[in-house]
Amino acid sequence: MAVSGIGCAAAQAAARALIDAGVSGLMTFGMAGGLDPALESGSVVLPCELIAADGARITASRSWRERVAAAVSPLRAVSEGALLTSRRAIDSPADKAAAFRATGAVAVDMESAAVADIAAHHGLPFIAVRVIVDTAADKLPRAVVNASRAGRVRIGHLIAGLVLAPGEVAALIRLTQRYRVATRSLRLIAAHLT
Repeated sequence: MAVSGIGCAAAQAAARALIDAGVSGLMTFGMAGGLDPALESGSVVLPCELIAADGARITASRSWRERVAAAVSPLRAVSEGALLTSRRAIDSPADKAAAFRATGAVAVDMESAAVADIAAHHGLPFIAVRVIVDTAADKLPRAVVNASRAGRVRIGHLIAGLVLAPGEVAALIRLTQRYRVATRSLRLIAAHLT
């Protein structure tokens, strides 16, 4: 297992390290933003297909994904819709709706397609297991987006952003509540995959 941080470059580095360690497959496991308005915080996405930022599409391992779906579906509803990987946070409801219309993806992250590409290059199976944090209707606080640009959340930048925009505190509290729901879903899933 490797913890990569935010973004394609960090995810690719972690995937390469895992390949060097001799893994037989790659999985991304974490959180995503909702693009499909039907998905709530805590919803599970096991995509059949990943869409890279350049529009390339990569198919996830069907047999592996189906095994995971069988283990997870008694616990939570599972969406098999496509997962978009973006180079930047898609942070507004309008941008999320546009991405949903343009790609058909049900959710967005910033890592999975990059890892899927590495897996394909090495002939390894790949799946993504993602849980929705922010829904299609949620606007991400600008302070959170700006504090996350370096591949991890920089708390000092987050606090400074909130000092400059105190009106974002309510949105941050809502996002924190959604994060807790998503974390509970991830823990539940992890307990059933080990």
